[in-house]
Amino acid sequence: MNPARIQTDANPAAWLLTGQVMHERLRPKHHRFTYPVFYVRCDLDRLASLDSGWFGIDHWRPLSLHKRDHGPCDGSDLATWMRAQLSAAGIEEADGKIWLQAFPRVFGYAFNPVSLWFCHDRDGHLRALLAEVRNTFGDRHSYLLSAAGNAPITADTELTCRKALHVSPFCRIEGRYEFRVRETPNSASVSIDYKDVDGLLIRTALGGRLKPLTRSTALAALIRQPLLTVGVVARIHWQALRLAVKKAPFYGKNPAPGRTDDAPIDHAAAGQPSAAARSISSD
Repeated sequence: MNPARIQTDANPAAWLLTGQVMHERLRPKHHRFTYPVFYVRCDLDRLASLDSGWFGIDHWRPLSLHKRDHGPCDGSDLATWMRAQLSAAGIEEADGKIWLQAFPRVFGYAFNPVSLWFCHDRDGHLRALLAEVRNTFGDRHSYLLSAAGNAPITADTELTCRKALHVSPFCRIEGRYEFRVRETPNSASVSIDYKDVDGLLIRTALGGRLKPLTRSTALAALIRQPLLTVGVVARIHWQALRLAVKKAPFYGKNPAPGRTDDAPIDHAAAGQPSAAARSISSD
């Protein structure tokens, strides 16, 4: 697509989300940090229209999105794959646009701790959220979330799933995540609370302002954060060092099985069907 077309299009094929990530650990030692970030949010049915000299789909560009980094990780069509997952999970209501929000590759490199897929119905209501989680050990796991009865997801909807992937050596594989999505025409945010068997342990929030992805908005973001994706990995290890200095419990790369939480998740209260999050992929 011509960059000038993107700039004036009232319904752009991609958005730039410029904002920050906040992460707060509550115990046994308080630990909090906030970093500036930017994401791209792309309409999966219009990826081909986004290829240009400054933003590429499966090509090297200053900013790019590679299909093999997401979903089936084989380079196949992402919209087709995601709709197959929705169908298999019985979320037929999500028959509209699908947007993928992720860190772009910056000068060819990217690492996404979590990529988010927003699945809407034909009226534009959010019906499902796929959280694709990766750790620095090379593993990934995807959680497909929807509200009870596949109802529209609102700012009041709490989406709950059991933790299934070892993400941090300072946490066990136990407990659950609770997601909330809040959006306005000009902003978007997702909060993720992690609760182990002792209660709330970690709060994470990511969000910011939405603008159409254009040559000028992309260049401004790149000038502000030319080392965005390299910095993501560097900051993960820096914060791990800070936690070690604070003597946070360390469970290593292969932790023992987590403790059992005897209290079941109340799916009805959480706005989540009895199937909880459908685990659809794991490496």
